[in-house]
Amino acid sequence: MSGARDHTRGSDETPDGSGDGIRGAALGTAPVPLSVLDLVTVGAGHTASDAVRTAVGIARTAERRGFHRYWVAEHHSMPGVASSSPAVLLAHLAAHTERIRLGSGGVMLPNHAPLVIAEQFGTLEAMAPGRVDLGLGRAPGTDGATAAALRRTERLHEGADEFPQQLAELTRFLDDSFPDGHPYAKIHAVPGPVQATSPGGVQSRHRPPLWLLGSSGFSARLAGSLGLPFAFAHHFSAANTVPALDLYRASFRPSPVLSEPYALIGVAALAADDEREARRQVMTGALSMVRLRTGRPGLVPSPEEAEAYRFGELERDFVDSWLGNVVHGTPDAVRQGLDDLAKRTGADELMITANAHGGAARLRSYELIADVYGM
Repeated sequence: MSGARDHTRGSDETPDGSGDGIRGAALGTAPVPLSVLDLVTVGAGHTASDAVRTAVGIARTAERRGFHRYWVAEHHSMPGVASSSPAVLLAHLAAHTERIRLGSGGVMLPNHAPLVIAEQFGTLEAMAPGRVDLGLGRAPGTDGATAAALRRTERLHEGADEFPQQLAELTRFLDDSFPDGHPYAKIHAVPGPVQATSPGGVQSRHRPPLWLLGSSGFSARLAGSLGLPFAFAHHFSAANTVPALDLYRASFRPSPVLSEPYALIGVAALAADDEREARRQVMTGALSMVRLRTGRPGLVPSPEEAEAYRFGELERDFVDSWLGNVVHGTPDAVRQGLDDLAKRTGADELMITANAHGGAARLRSYELIADVYGM
């Protein structure tokens, strides 16, 4: 494949080559480290099995071409998205990769008991030592009715309101650090640090780094105050990107995890060999979003279906606005768009998600982006 390189690492680095597991390295002429967010989308005419096979292909391509990390996001009750169980997907991907960081972008913490997440990601850490990220969000990742079914409660606002407390509990389970007298002091997330302190224990005390995800200011401020890395969903909340990053940096307090802020942004981007083909591919994602926003979620439509669809006036306005935040076109055009975005936001890392119907188009896009940056 043109431009393909096998990126190796030095003996003093983590398996992904990043050193501390958070900060990445910009390769080639990329302005910042580049990563991948995969929604594991299911296109019309394809199965969930096809989507998972494509996810493996994208993760392996990303690893080979030097992308820093690969994340999947928790979504529910969406026919076109096969990523309802991030931990299960990540376990599968860990078996098919060797160096790239794997993680959640993110796990929606209010949907789960913190102990369960600590155990799931402790298990992933045992499968892929030193290359697992745990990104957390406070939204449900679905509609209200589905969230109620997941949480077995109708009081959905409490999940978001209690997010800081849930985060603190999860952190203590991951670190095995509940104080004496706490109701959970004798409960241990396994695999986890308790195995290192048991008689004969040789378990590593390393655990997945925590990231906070957000599309507004709440998680930005919380991540800053805790000294955690922050991931912002620019791909669906572009108007809030710069204010949220400014708030994160202003709120940041150094921690044992980070001495200075580190923020990535999710970016919808798709490169193709020519501009027309890029537009043809991203319109499948546009139509999919129109249907989702109007209560008609389904499989990602084919390019032919998207071309034949007649958008209403309001739908067209939505599509024009949505496409304004999707970097797409030829490789040179995408490079320019990504460079401009990195400069405008000051993001420390760009995490690219490709919106398209078929796996081939998405794989081709990541190859072209790597080529144009000389990765």
